[in-house]
Amino acid sequence: MSDIKKVVLAYSGGLDTSVILKWLKETYHCEVVTFTANLGQDEDYDAVENKAKQQGVKEIFIEDLKEEFVKDYVFPMFRGNPLYEGYYLLGTSIARPLIAKKQIEIAKQVNADAVSHGATGKGNDQIRFELGYYYHNPSIKIISPWREWDLSSRTSLVEYADKHGIEISKDKRGEQPFSVDENILHSSAEGKILEDPWQEAPEYVYSRSVSPEEAPDKAEEVLIEFKKGDACSLNGNSLTPFQLLKSLNELGGKHGVGRVDLVENRYIGMKSRGIYETPGGTILYHAHRAIESLTLDKEAAHMKDEMSPKYAELIYNGYWFSPEREMIQSMIDKSQQNVEGKVKLKLYKGNVIVTGRESSMSLYNPDLATFESDDIYSQKDAEGFIKLNALRLREKK
Repeated sequence: MSDIKKVVLAYSGGLDTSVILKWLKETYHCEVVTFTANLGQDEDYDAVENKAKQQGVKEIFIEDLKEEFVKDYVFPMFRGNPLYEGYYLLGTSIARPLIAKKQIEIAKQVNADAVSHGATGKGNDQIRFELGYYYHNPSIKIISPWREWDLSSRTSLVEYADKHGIEISKDKRGEQPFSVDENILHSSAEGKILEDPWQEAPEYVYSRSVSPEEAPDKAEEVLIEFKKGDACSLNGNSLTPFQLLKSLNELGGKHGVGRVDLVENRYIGMKSRGIYETPGGTILYHAHRAIESLTLDKEAAHMKDEMSPKYAELIYNGYWFSPEREMIQSMIDKSQQNVEGKVKLKLYKGNVIVTGRESSMSLYNPDLATFESDDIYSQKDAEGFIKLNALRLREKK
């Protein structure tokens, strides 16, 4: 790839991408354009821009993608009730397709020859980014420094930064206790002190929530309204998707909701331990399942539950733009046409407790479900139903 003249780098301004920026210039003798995606993470974007300028970057893109991220990626994903390996709400996974899409758009805009990212050769993100790149531009050239350079540790990156006068935060020096990824949906931490799955994660790892032990002693009630499977209002107030998720994060974090300590199977083939905080997403997940329990047909609901693990796996592995994910999404979206109504929940000491649900589209019939007498259901009919279903059991040899 010696003919590369311009590269668009997915840039956070942290140690890794700051080193990568310099390394790209030295290795490929090319111009580097930086792209930073604002997905709602708590970041000083002026500082990110200044860091890029200090390294001589002339074209700096900082894109506000908060609403697009929640509306077009997070909410469609949550319609499918996705949990990877039963716990993980895919906060990092769902961010990568949008970043990749925008990065390719910028590469086209500035006539770049290649794109680059800071994902390691051991992780999932390299796959997620690059599958997205190739979907949007099949002929794009990709530079993955962690698969090319001889900088094999955090210490070597710090030494490289010092050698080249790259400004880095003091807390990044030496052995970093853990690495963090953030967006409006979640915060994740992994590595170093967290690599021993037997050791409890220290409290300072958590940044979005209080511990359940320190949460208020009084439960707080929350009311969420849904239209066509998407949350649209909170406690009677209509909010944009981003505003709603941000508000749920604040409520959930206050009550210690959404903490997950997980040993997961990476797509690349190894197990890793991650600490995830998804306070708003956890509330949204339980609320959505509650309104579906009232409005979805039994077999449709069961089919959705069968598809959800596969759907979550596709997103985790980086196949957001695949035809199979889009096919499943179309089925999920069809199922959401009547998923409308309100859900009441209580938040208490790390728990999300559903206390009520109502919908004009409800399939729940109290006259049919009652244990009192009714004129709709003949209990004698159950005898024939049971006998027919018992045929194969009674005929066994």
